[in-house]
Amino acid sequence: MDFELTETQREYRDRARGIAEKELLPGYRARERSGRIDPELRREIGRLGLIAPELPTELGGRGLDRLTAGVVTEEIGRGDINVAYLQVVGSLVGQILAGNATPEIAQAWVPRICAGEEIVGIGLTEPQAGSDAGMPALTARRDGSGEDADWVLDGVKSLSFAGEAAAVVVFARTGPSPSRGKDISAFLVPLDAPGVSREPYSDMGTTAVGRGAAHLDGVRIPADHLLGAEGRGFTQVMQGFDFSRALIGLQCLGCAQQTVDETWRYVGERTAFDRPLSKNQGVAFPLAEAETLLSAARLLCLRTLWLKDVGRPHTADAAMSKWWAPKTAYDVINQCLLLHGQYGYRTELPIEQRLRDVLGLQIGDGTAQIMKLVIARQYLGRELAP
Repeated sequence: MDFELTETQREYRDRARGIAEKELLPGYRARERSGRIDPELRREIGRLGLIAPELPTELGGRGLDRLTAGVVTEEIGRGDINVAYLQVVGSLVGQILAGNATPEIAQAWVPRICAGEEIVGIGLTEPQAGSDAGMPALTARRDGSGEDADWVLDGVKSLSFAGEAAAVVVFARTGPSPSRGKDISAFLVPLDAPGVSREPYSDMGTTAVGRGAAHLDGVRIPADHLLGAEGRGFTQVMQGFDFSRALIGLQCLGCAQQTVDETWRYVGERTAFDRPLSKNQGVAFPLAEAETLLSAARLLCLRTLWLKDVGRPHTADAAMSKWWAPKTAYDVINQCLLLHGQYGYRTELPIEQRLRDVLGLQIGDGTAQIMKLVIARQYLGRELAP
C-alpha cells in the first residue's frame, strides 16, 4: 500500500484547494442566497481541469485516475459542498455518456461537461417513487417503426441543477415487463425540447444546486439519444453509481473537515473561565474523535476509488462510502456547531448552512437503508439478503 499522492495528484489537489480558498469559501453564503452557481465560476473550474478529470482526453477530460477525481472533489467540497456537485454529477453523467452514447452524442456533450460549459443532470428517481428507481413511471415509446424512429417520453423526473441543466439522462420504461429493473432504457433528453417544463423544489439546504423536477409531456427525441441497449439501460448505467458514491462521500467529508479545522482554531482562541476552551477534555476530545472518524471514512472512500482504478469489485465498498461518510460528516458538523455555542447557531457563521447542506446527501443518491441492502446482498447474495 502506498498512501503518498503522485505529483499529478498533488498538482490537481492544489488547484482545487486554491480555488476553494480564494473563491468558494468567501462566496459560500452568497451562493445560497442567490440559489445558483455562477456559470463563469463553473467554467473557471472546468478550465482548471477539475470537472471529471478521469474522462478520456479525446472527450475533454484529462485522462487521469479516479483517485485524482476523489481528491479534487474533497477539496472543492471544503470550499462549497454545492459546487462539488459539479464534480460528482459531471463524473457520473460524463462516464455514462462516454460508455453508452453513440460516439457523435458523446463528442457533442462530454467535452462541454468537462469544460464547465454545460451541466447534464441525472434523472434517476421520480417524485412518487424515491428509492424505488427500478420501477419508473416515465415511459418511452417509438413513434414509428424501425431503429431510426423517434422516441416520445412522458413522465416526471427529479434532478439536481433542474434550473441550469442543458440536458438530463433519464430512465424510462420501454417494454411490457412489470418486473423491477426490466425493460428499462436510458435516454439523453435535451431540456430545451418542446414539451419540457421545469418545477423548482424548495429545499432546506443545497439551494445553490437548485433541485427540482423535469416534466416531460410528449417530448420527442431522436433515436440516437438512446443510451446503451434498449431495455437494459438500468443495469448498464447503474454500474456507474459505484464510482459516484465514493465521490459523494468525499464531497461530504471535505465540508466536514473544513468545519473541524475552523473549530480547532476557534476553541484555541476562545477563552472561558480564564483559559482557552481547548484546555477542556469535553471540548478537545470530541474534535479528536471527529478527526479519527473523518480519517477512517476518507480512507474507505479512497480505497473504493483505487479498487475502481485497478478494475476490482467495489460495489460493497461504494455503498459503505455512501451511507457512512455523509452520516459521519453530518454528525461531525453538528458537534462543531455545539462547540461554537451560540455563535454556531447563528447564521453569521457557515456551520448551520453546512449542516443543512450535508444532510441532503443522507437521502439523495441512495439512502442508508438502500446502501446497507446493497452491502448485505454483496455478502449474502440476493437469496439470503433482506
